[in-house]
Amino acid sequence: MNKQTILIVEDEEKILRLLELELGYEGYEIGKAMDGVEALDAYRNGKWDLILLDVMLPGLSGIELLRRIRANDLVTPVILLTAKGSVEDKVSGLDLGANDYITKPFQIEELLARIRAVLRMRSNLPTQTEAETGEADEWLTISDLKLNEKTREVIRQNQEIDLTPKEYDLLLYLLKNKRQVLNRDQILEAVWGYDYYGDTNVVDVYIRYIRKKLDYPFEAPLIHTVRGVGYVLKDAK
Repeated sequence: MNKQTILIVEDEEKILRLLELELGYEGYEIGKAMDGVEALDAYRNGKWDLILLDVMLPGLSGIELLRRIRANDLVTPVILLTAKGSVEDKVSGLDLGANDYITKPFQIEELLARIRAVLRMRSNLPTQTEAETGEADEWLTISDLKLNEKTREVIRQNQEIDLTPKEYDLLLYLLKNKRQVLNRDQILEAVWGYDYYGDTNVVDVYIRYIRKKLDYPFEAPLIHTVRGVGYVLKDAK
């Protein structure tokens, strides 16, 4: 069985060495880079199952590097390493398609858990090649909404809806469980892959994001709040 590969992008040598040792001990094959330009080159010339990306980097910032990765690659998981209290970087990173973030200083056990969770979720998604070619073309539908798992297209009333990767993951989960009332814990576990350590209202925040794109521009809403329980995606009336 081939080892899973992780690219570590970190400019602090002590942290980089610690991560290299710990992740190597866990059985991952490691690549490393200490600045953004070097990291971009390593990304383009390697095949990575996950990228562990520091936000503050010389040469090219982690946020800009993430932007360049996501311009052509919506599949490779990225976990950001952010400074404590750096809310703007976290929000920017998530909006650009980061799968998760962890704040320095962090416990290695927590980081390992998050890596396992993201890789677990990654194994259930189509490969980049499949996403580009649309192999095994398949649509999930409800009412006038349809979503293609392979091409990641989301369309309502013949209008294409642009979602961030995390918004897409949330909608996909709701759609796969359409007409079922889902509580916040279920959604957190399925979409974020672990007991979320950030704001407890992250589900509500992302529901609001996709409602603005999916429901508000149209006459009939599809996402409904079940007070005191959670949310349900069901047919427009």
